[in-house]
Amino acid sequence: MSVNSTAANAAAPLFEPFANEKLKLDNRIVMAPMTRGFSPNGVPGPDVAGYYRRRAENGVGLLITEGTVINHPVAAADRNVPHFYGEAALEGWARVVREVHEAGGKIIPQIWHVGTARQREKFPESDAAPIGPSGLSLTGDKVSEPLTTEEIRGLVQGYAQAAADAKRIGFDGVEIHGAHGYLIDQFFWETTNKRTDEYGGDRVGRTRFAVEVIEAVRAAVGPDFPIVFRFSQWKPVDYGAKLAPTPEALAAFLAPLAAAGVDVFHCSTRRFWEPEFEGSDLNLAGWTKQLTGKPTITVGSVGLDSEFTSLFAEGKGGQTASLEALIERFARGEFDLVAVGRALLNDPAWAKKVREGRTEELQAFEREALASLS
Repeated sequence: MSVNSTAANAAAPLFEPFANEKLKLDNRIVMAPMTRGFSPNGVPGPDVAGYYRRRAENGVGLLITEGTVINHPVAAADRNVPHFYGEAALEGWARVVREVHEAGGKIIPQIWHVGTARQREKFPESDAAPIGPSGLSLTGDKVSEPLTTEEIRGLVQGYAQAAADAKRIGFDGVEIHGAHGYLIDQFFWETTNKRTDEYGGDRVGRTRFAVEVIEAVRAAVGPDFPIVFRFSQWKPVDYGAKLAPTPEALAAFLAPLAAAGVDVFHCSTRRFWEPEFEGSDLNLAGWTKQLTGKPTITVGSVGLDSEFTSLFAEGKGGQTASLEALIERFARGEFDLVAVGRALLNDPAWAKKVREGRTEELQAFEREALASLS
């Protein structure tokens, strides 16, 4: 093993403890949620517990699970995405929590509903239609009828029940998935939310569903359980989409979410180094921290030499090129935590190697190896 003391010293700020009134972590490295589809019929097995344990053993400060679906008939986009309901699935997640805690780590589930992103052809046995605020896909095509107010209230309670179960089985907090064109984000985006009732309207009006979810989750878990909220500007069909095109619009969008009970914002971008708005080099996490005063998690091609969509086009990526810029931004207080995705998916010891200055041991990410990554 070759240790580069210069690299280790440069990375040291990322391994300082984090603490606020609800969440205490050994360092600033977070495992980003990444769907794997390794839970047959929605039930995570011992292999899933081992997968998360290995990252905890190698010094990741906080693990965020892959997206786990709430108890709703059309919440999932794939039958092997893990459920967060039902005795068998929750027993599987309880095993994950035990394994991670035994390894000295902390872990939170990401709770999720895919909305109209569900594809009927993947569930040929089901006649159930995907759902969304206005029944519109991300491209604006009608796929179902708009949700009724009663259905929306049921969905809110589905998120709350998942959060309550997360606390009951020992998780260290919960993340609500409000990004990437899934159900909550479909309420945010004017392309998919054409409602004229209390769940539609202007940018602030379209936050109402998310606000009710956050408030219900808070009521279910109590005042001291950490709530992380993940959001994004971009959509899979439009990488240039902006829920908020200016800092002022972003402030108006975030204010009701923060007031509802979010403790940490997880700000999803494709490239963490890109400025969010003209006239400042702050990224989305930087602006969110400045506007809300809440801790933020940055994410977006951390540890890779190109952003993730290029990786999937090219099939591989390096590991070290972006670390210097990341550390510089962190050191000046732009954000509080750093989520690492494919680099950590590729190598469970990524955090340990970076901490010890063993950057020459970091491996290139190759999409062909995804099926065997453990």
